[in-house]
Order: sequence, then C-alpha cells, then structure tokens
Amino acid sequence: MAAANMKAVKLRIKSVQNTMQITKAMQLVAASKLRKAKEKADLSKPYFTIMRETLVDIAKGNTDFQSPYTKQVDNDKWLYVVIAGDRGLAGGYNANLFKFMDSETKGRDYMVLPIGKKSVEYFRHRGVELITEEYAEVAKISVSDCFGIARMICDAYSKGKFGHVLLCYTDFVSMMTQTPRSSSLLPLSDFADEMKKPEDTDKAVRDLILYEPDSETVFNAIVPEYLAGLLYTSINVSVASELAARRTAMEAATDNASEMIEKLSLFYNRARQASITQEITEIVAGAEGN
Repeated sequence: MAAANMKAVKLRIKSVQNTMQITKAMQLVAASKLRKAKEKADLSKPYFTIMRETLVDIAKGNTDFQSPYTKQVDNDKWLYVVIAGDRGLAGGYNANLFKFMDSETKGRDYMVLPIGKKSVEYFRHRGVELITEEYAEVAKISVSDCFGIARMICDAYSKGKFGHVLLCYTDFVSMMTQTPRSSSLLPLSDFADEMKKPEDTDKAVRDLILYEPDSETVFNAIVPEYLAGLLYTSINVSVASELAARRTAMEAATDNASEMIEKLSLFYNRARQASITQEITEIVAGAEGN
C-alpha cells in the first residue's frame, strides 16, 4: 500500500514539473513579447497626439462651421468598440474587462464591434448585436485595419445607425497593474466645447493657417484619421496589458508549482523513510525470531 502511494506521489511530482516547465516558458515568452509591445505602444502615441492637436487647432480657430462629428444627435443607440485578448491564461485580464463592460452597458441599447477572439466569443454567447466579426484576432490587426475600422464607424455614425461610440480597452498602468477603461470616440463633444470658447491671443497666429478646400472639410477628413490613431494606440496598449497580465499569471503559476513540488517531495521522502524503517524493523524482527 505504501509503495503504491509513493508511486502515485512520484507521478504527481513529475506531472507538476512538466506543468511548471510550460508555465515558465510562457512567462519568458510573455516577458519577451511585452518589451516589444510596450515599445510599439509608446511609438504609436505621437501620431495620435499630433492628430488631436490639429483637430483642437482647427476647432479653436474656426467657429463658423458645425461638423457632424461634434454635434449631439437624437439617437440613444450606443456602439461599443471592445478590445479583449485572443487567448486565456492571462489572470483576470479578460474577465475584468467584461465585468467593466457589464457596468458600462447596463440599461443601454447597444451593439458591439468586438476586437479579439475573447471579445467575439463573449458577446456572441450573450446574444449581443455585433456590427462585424472581421477583426476577431487582435494580434493580427494592422494600422490599415484601424483605418478601415475608423472609416466604417464614421460612415455608420453619419448615417445615424447609432448616436454614441465608446471605446473599451485595458490600460497599461504598470507591470503589475492593468485597468479597464473607456474613452468616448463620437460625438467629439470636447472639440465642440473648444469651438465655443472665446478667441484668445493666439488667434492672429491661427488665422495665418489656411485649409483647402475649407476648414470644415479638413476637420471632417481628419476625424477618421484621429479615431484610427486612437484605436491603434489603444490596441497596442491592450496587447501590452494582456502580455503583462499573462507574465504575472504564469509567474504565480510557476511559483505555486515549485511550492507544490517541495511539499510533494517532502511527503515522498517521509513515506520512503517510513517504508525503509518498516522493512528494517521486519528484518530485525525476523532475525530475532530465528
């Protein structure tokens, strides 16, 4: 009986060791990819910043036009662009985002543009209307895909299919902290507010900038570019967040496996010592009987 228990423990130790090798490898891979993803996210931010500054500059310097992207529309339909992961084994990365989404969408009539396999699976399972499933793999989304998504959103918004567009993603705060966040995409109420502000001392400088054919056309043409930049930056940040969460989860799994191996090894050694002691006792007892 003791021998059978020892064999089972030994097999258990071997199984945990194999699992630890996998989690350790996944931890190293995630850490390696994380550095590249973080660099990519940092490099994508200047484009978004410049596009936003250009929009603000046009909004401040021109008060004689009303862009369809800045005015409020009488439509209570919401579109949520939800960026989740392609795989699991990332701790609470996906679960936290979907929990955040449940609170955001409570009581609202909405549809979803899912980005990432987990996002598609989650909202399809809940029976939510999906505007498209074309972008089911977040790891394969390129800059051109982001421009395509932005143009599709702007076209549907201008046709009145929905009145509000909200982006939900996971922000990379630190290696240990990733927080679900939301950001309003349309309407651009912040730029509408900028246009209502009184002119300042820099107006003379801004008046030197001429837009062809006119500032309103340029503004409306830049909006999809701005949204594409915001989407691309958010996707890169979300990928970095997922990798950081996976690295942390796999590190914890590796530590737990190591601790489990120590406990199982201690149990195995004690059982082995008890077995040896029992055998010695039986031999001594047999010798004394003779």
